[in-house]
Amino acid sequence: MNDRPNDLLRIRPEIKKTKQFDSMSAEERFQNETLRPILKLQNPLLVAVFQAYIEMRKGVFYGLSLTKKLDYIEAVFIKDQKFNNTIKGMVVGHFTISEYNAYTTNASALNKRIMSMVIERIKDQGTAF
Repeated sequence: MNDRPNDLLRIRPEIKKTKQFDSMSAEERFQNETLRPILKLQNPLLVAVFQAYIEMRKGVFYGLSLTKKLDYIEAVFIKDQKFNNTIKGMVVGHFTISEYNAYTTNASALNKRIMSMVIERIKDQGTAF
């Protein structure tokens, strides 16, 4: 029997630091309950995809100063729409149907949150590249 929703929820890591308040917006709640665990789960893959991206660009990234590396990371996610869509797909692919339905009601705002969180994750690990 296909138990995809429960399987997806079961493999997500628990994030203990996030707190829930009644005053939270729906987007903030979705970010904390859905996006953060998915991004934590997908982190090794997100890093590998970004490393492959910079390798395909002849490794120019490696010769940059730390400040320039951080600027480069941000520019990649802002300017390269194909790469941006690939990353969003890696996250959306881990939604349950009910999460996807919630996502589609405000996809634009949630996409901004996804990309902002991914950029920060990659930047935080950027010194490891």
